[in-house]
Amino acid sequence: MDVDAAYVFRVTFRLDAPEVEVDPEQFETVVRKPAVEPGTEGWRFFEAALWRGEVTDAAYLRSLAEDWLSVPVESVTFSELRTDEAYLDALRDAIAGSGAFEDTPQEVLHAHLGSSIRVE
Repeated sequence: MDVDAAYVFRVTFRLDAPEVEVDPEQFETVVRKPAVEPGTEGWRFFEAALWRGEVTDAAYLRSLAEDWLSVPVESVTFSELRTDEAYLDALRDAIAGSGAFEDTPQEVLHAHLGSSIRVE
């Protein structure tokens, strides 16, 4: 499957440049973390990171964002899962077939992503 989906975050980071003066020191950017194919390692990222469309563990997501960007991160907020219909269908199928969830795929996605799914 050709994956066409990404988790979109707004990240505020600070430049830590002790030998020079930086103005501004703080920046906000949009980060798109590519989603992996449903059913493969890491596909349940939404479960570990999000609840009701919000970041569940701010320190954990800041740490991930620092790894992604290689800068000190001040804050991370979740914006949306941007996806195509094929990926969303595959994600629903993986949720239904995983045996890890008691709720329907729609309920699971709503519980973790809220209404923050954009199908393009």
